[in-house]
Amino acid sequence: MKTLLTKKQLDDSEFEKSKAHIIVEIIQYIPNAVLSKTIIKKTTGNITASSFDAGEELAERVIPYDTYIQIIAGIAEMKIDGVLFNLKLGEGIIVPAHARHNFNANEKFKMLSTIIKSGYED
Repeated sequence: MKTLLTKKQLDDSEFEKSKAHIIVEIIQYIPNAVLSKTIIKKTTGNITASSFDAGEELAERVIPYDTYIQIIAGIAEMKIDGVLFNLKLGEGIIVPAHARHNFNANEKFKMLSTIIKSGYED
């Protein structure tokens, strides 16, 4: 069984405001694990940094909101509604609301995900 460590297991607070940080250094790799750290969490959305050790994966899921994924280290293999993407350092992609998606780490990678919850009221 793969290990998923969450922010609650490491640090229960958002990042300090008005303080610079180096985004790729805010989350480390943990052997045989996927690690996530919440940067900002609001009712209208959140930003999360995640690291995937080589060989790890995140099972397919569906989120009812648009999600922006940006790779900040390594290369990520990602499927959106069955279409395979290999995202490299600096690349980003929008996962549409209600799209099936999953991640596979053929090598270590880190990413930022930004979920936007507003705009669905219509």
